[in-house]
Amino acid sequence: MDKSPEWISDNNLIHIQNEFRKNIPSILLCSEPFHKTEFLYRLINSVDNPIILVDMDLLYSGYVKSGMIQKKNNLIIFNPEKTDWKEKVLEILTKVSKEKILVIIDSFNGVYNIFDDLESVRFINSCIMLLSTLGKNSDSSIIVTAMARKKENNEWAVSPGGKQIIKSKNTGVYFLKKIEEELVLSNIDKVNSKIYKIKTK
Repeated sequence: MDKSPEWISDNNLIHIQNEFRKNIPSILLCSEPFHKTEFLYRLINSVDNPIILVDMDLLYSGYVKSGMIQKKNNLIIFNPEKTDWKEKVLEILTKVSKEKILVIIDSFNGVYNIFDDLESVRFINSCIMLLSTLGKNSDSSIIVTAMARKKENNEWAVSPGGKQIIKSKNTGVYFLKKIEEELVLSNIDKVNSKIYKIKTK
């Protein structure tokens, strides 16, 4: 008989950071972009190690440029384009292979805005898996966010186009939502998993 999930208050995100280190890459699904940005802001501010944010949908960057979010000194933001993606990936791979880093790819949906052919999307998937392999060796965390919807068969698909999320046996898949004044993060791939809640006020 399955037990109910364990609810854990994690306002400093220590437990969530440990969860992400255990599951590489960690896929963070969300239906509301502002909830995703709020969570990333709190995650970034809870981490002291170097952070690389590959901002493909430009939402987080927009908040930083407008002054609504203060950029931390340990945060590097990349805004890749099709012409310089390989160069940016090589730079990130080099950094991850040498030191403990938090890499956030935000969001996977942005891949489809930049790359319009299936081969390019497969290349991005390969880059993420290579990053994950190097990340394990350097104790880094690789997080890929995605705006997603639930299909009729209860599987999650990345919008737009209903593309399936990348998965491997080491991938952790999480769903983020906001309930009143708390962000709630749950692992949707595990039985009897833990659910983390973060107060926002």
